[in-house]
Formats: sequence, structure tokens, C-alpha cells
Amino acid sequence: MPRRNQRHRTDRPTPAGGRESRIDSGPAGYDDERYLVRPVPGSRATKTYRCPGCDHEIRPGVPHLVAWPADELGGAEERRHWHTGCWNGRGSRGITRRWS
Repeated sequence: MPRRNQRHRTDRPTPAGGRESRIDSGPAGYDDERYLVRPVPGSRATKTYRCPGCDHEIRPGVPHLVAWPADELGGAEERRHWHTGCWNGRGSRGITRRWS
């Protein structure tokens, strides 16, 4: 009987939709703020959002990131869509747009 090549499954469950999220420091770049960050591929970006880092639009089809507070107080209403470059540069420049 021939040998079958099988994929080895990881024991970690993947989040809904198979997208991996990570924990980063918050929008101001401080280590005491913890945010969950999830990449959004261009194929799943179907709406226009405004990036709080540069105050420019994120158009449909543009890959970007979604970030929200990691603590128990942060929920779906706290999610913000960021350009990847704006999120990566958040520690070296201030936030252009503030939300309540």
C-alpha cells in the first residue's frame, strides 16, 4: 500500500474566518495599551473606511488592518480600520483622528 502524504494539523484553533489576530501596543504606541490586530486582505475589503492614522480613506480592495482594545471593555464598536503603514508608524507620529 502506498504511503500518503498528510498535512499535520496544529492544535491551535483558528479564529472565525481563519484569520489570525495578534496583540500589539495601542494606537499611541504605548506598551500599557493592548490591542488585538487582524489583517484584512484586499479580497475581503468591501467597504470604504477612514484611517485614524492619516485621516484618508481606505478604499474597497485595499488590504489593511483592523484594531480594537484587547481588554474586556473593548468590543466590536471599538474596532478601527487602519492602513498597514499607518498602524506600523503609530509610535513615531501622532494620531490624526480621535474618536469618542
